[in-house]
Amino acid sequence: MDIEEQVQYFMQGTEYGDENLRKAMENELRERLIQAKKEGRPLRLYTGYDPRKADLHLGHTVTMRKMRQFQEMGHEVIFLIGNFTSLIGDPSDKDILRPQLTPEEVEENARTYAEQAFKILDPQKTQIRYNNEWLSKLTFAELIKISSNFTIQQFLTRENFKLRWDKGDAVYLHETFYAIMQGYDAYALKADIQIGGTDQLFNIVTAARKIMTYMGSKPNIAIILGILPGTDGVVKMSKSLGNHIPINSDATDMYGKVMSIPDSAMPSYSRLVTRWTPPQIKELEDGIKAGNLHPRDAKMRLAFEVTSSFYGDPEAQKAQDAFVQTFQKKEAPTEMPSVPFDPTRKLMDILVDCGIAASKGDARRLVEQKGVRLDGVVLNDPLAPLPSTGVLQAGKRHFIRLV
Repeated sequence: MDIEEQVQYFMQGTEYGDENLRKAMENELRERLIQAKKEGRPLRLYTGYDPRKADLHLGHTVTMRKMRQFQEMGHEVIFLIGNFTSLIGDPSDKDILRPQLTPEEVEENARTYAEQAFKILDPQKTQIRYNNEWLSKLTFAELIKISSNFTIQQFLTRENFKLRWDKGDAVYLHETFYAIMQGYDAYALKADIQIGGTDQLFNIVTAARKIMTYMGSKPNIAIILGILPGTDGVVKMSKSLGNHIPINSDATDMYGKVMSIPDSAMPSYSRLVTRWTPPQIKELEDGIKAGNLHPRDAKMRLAFEVTSSFYGDPEAQKAQDAFVQTFQKKEAPTEMPSVPFDPTRKLMDILVDCGIAASKGDARRLVEQKGVRLDGVVLNDPLAPLPSTGVLQAGKRHFIRLV
């Protein structure tokens, strides 16, 4: 790609809430790319991840997908694990105080992050850093100097802080440190670019650029990406809301969940979690608009692309074939795992042991919601053993052959 094509590729999916700010960041990105090309060096960029939970869903991968785009163009990517900032917790998208994690909890969660991230990022071209390298060494005097660049009013005008303030709920002083710490990350890494979601706008655009300028560095460019909606197509993807698509599941589950999103969410998914370029997305959307491409077929392309990016084309094809067989032809898939039939095992235990339910509680709820069938017959008792061999179906996408 030439410089202009790179700019459009990197700005794909961005959302600033202000057109002037978007244009300013786009112009800075173009200028920085031109300058880097003259100097014969790659741009240096990073995204920070606070390992507050061990498992990631598709919404967490939006920034990783953008970093992968920069990798493809030869730029230097840093995957920053915020093992120090995690001790506070980012208040940006919360209207309540986040619980503070212990260093042991952070370390345990961080262990799985890189493994999951490398489903998208090239491990050979990715640096992993931890922000306790520099944040733990800041002196109190240095923190006073850095924090003198900000006012209390700046923090209290932030939506979530303001909401708590107006309700009379506590806003703790240590929460204001988070943006300052993240801004110092950008300075310590000498970053050209920082990538984050719209909930990071203050931390990146205000805090990081201000701190870098104060410290005598060229301010980084903010690539601010839209928030991926969940499978409902409306609310931010969240495990607690049950509208998430896990990335540590399987190809069939991922394909089916992408197919379940409403048509209105397809543009967001196309721009935020695929490997497609702007011309490819335009071709798809123009096809739908002109009536040359049915929205269902477009969604199948989208589901195949998302699934393939994690599991490869062969597994994505199997998932697509299973979906067609199950939902369009209303038949059970021809290929499914086989499990030895044991007349003494409880239904609840089978669902957990086969990985269909995460816990016995989840298994019980699935059965109570009439989501489990044996050869098409609804099973109602999670504690009862199965009466016979056959095809066990759980939910819409999971099938097991009991033999």
